[in-house]
Amino acid sequence: MDDSTSIGETALSKPRPEQTGTAQRPITVLIVASAGAFLANLGLFIVNIALPNIRQGFGGTDIGAVSWVLNAYTLVFAALLTPAGRLADRYGRRRLYLIGVMTFTVASAACAAAVSIPLLIAFRAVQAVGAALMISTSLALVFAAFPPAKRGTAAGSWAAINALAATTGPPVGGLLADASWRWVFLINVPVGVVILLVGSRRLTESKTLAAGIPDVLGAVLLAFGVGALTWSFVDGPALGWTHGAVLTAFGVTILSLAWVTWRSTRHPAPVLDLQALRVPSFSLACAAMLLFSAGFGAMIFGNVLFLTGIWHTSTGTAGLMSIPGALAVVATSPIGGRLTQRLGPGMVIAAGGIVFTLGVGWWLWHLDSAENFLGALLPGLLLTGVGIGLLMPSTNGVPGLVLSESRWGTGSSMINAARQVGIGLGTAFTVTLYGGDATLAGFQRGWLFIAATSAATVMIGFAIMRHEKTSATESP
Repeated sequence: MDDSTSIGETALSKPRPEQTGTAQRPITVLIVASAGAFLANLGLFIVNIALPNIRQGFGGTDIGAVSWVLNAYTLVFAALLTPAGRLADRYGRRRLYLIGVMTFTVASAACAAAVSIPLLIAFRAVQAVGAALMISTSLALVFAAFPPAKRGTAAGSWAAINALAATTGPPVGGLLADASWRWVFLINVPVGVVILLVGSRRLTESKTLAAGIPDVLGAVLLAFGVGALTWSFVDGPALGWTHGAVLTAFGVTILSLAWVTWRSTRHPAPVLDLQALRVPSFSLACAAMLLFSAGFGAMIFGNVLFLTGIWHTSTGTAGLMSIPGALAVVATSPIGGRLTQRLGPGMVIAAGGIVFTLGVGWWLWHLDSAENFLGALLPGLLLTGVGIGLLMPSTNGVPGLVLSESRWGTGSSMINAARQVGIGLGTAFTVTLYGGDATLAGFQRGWLFIAATSAATVMIGFAIMRHEKTSATESP
């Protein structure tokens, strides 16, 4: 049986990962492993709400420069996810997970001490190294602890715990940032220490002896290419799209990504697992995650700017206003995981995209400069939250459903890499749509972009459904 295994089948002919240590309780692994993923995602949501305060703290730095506090994190995060997954598969998921927690914790303290935007961006890149190690190992540890019949539900619970980052990040980040933006980084330190103490005692090692040495150069090229494209979106409007530097950046993007693809056809442990991408459901899930996350990144970056810039709320108030949407994600994610296990990911991805698009459409129709939380903002928050809660678990659960066990680490890493690249590109493109200082017209352009990406995700969900039906028909 190869990696084209249909939905719901398990590649039993593949060698199982080597496991060491004593037997582990699946629920304990789920909590401890999800906690690190929670911390990595908190690094995005809690900082996003603090961007206006960071901008003020460094003398009103322009919005494009401040956006790199997010972009540096998401791009390094994305580029290292697959290599980190391969390292974990080869040298041990528990080991790499704990190294990631330690790196993230130390880098968080360094971010809090940063004295300039360039230093803060540099420390954020180091923080992203730790986040990549945690995310690439977290879901693989969960998959290894649960039997096949329960992996979809486990992925839904994993997504729900991660969604707590979206719940706690904005309100906690807003309140902390009102005191000082440095606290949004310091809050990671005690959480990281607790994960290290518990994880070192409760997690059992697992690895795949056949995993190869990862393509580090390929990871660098991926980060370089996506970073050049992101820079083009951020600085292109100011310099002009025909400016030599912007055209050069586009050229660098094309050459870098082409080189990564070429290396991935020859390297024994490539940054892009092209063999896994030959599984239609998996490649389509990666595309869905990339497109949806571009809109999601635009939304989380834009909403806080809308609330603080158009409605003139405080950062703390903006964080509190975002709670209902995040709670909707938490409440819906376990349902999304169970539906994925029963119906397959395609239908759930399509349903999540439709609900999310309806929420963004509500904002386009009702949001304006007059503050109206209950009638204009809240319905859109609830609809987009439900859409996220359906869509994220269904895409995150695809590697455990359609790939062989030896590819869980790289498969989940590629899904999450698509997510991070999408968030980075969506954030950068939103800066372009806003045209510098955000206006209501700029936000409306942003919502149209978000609606377009989520609508495209719906179409991909339908494509996955068609493949599922074909696979079921062809199965013996």
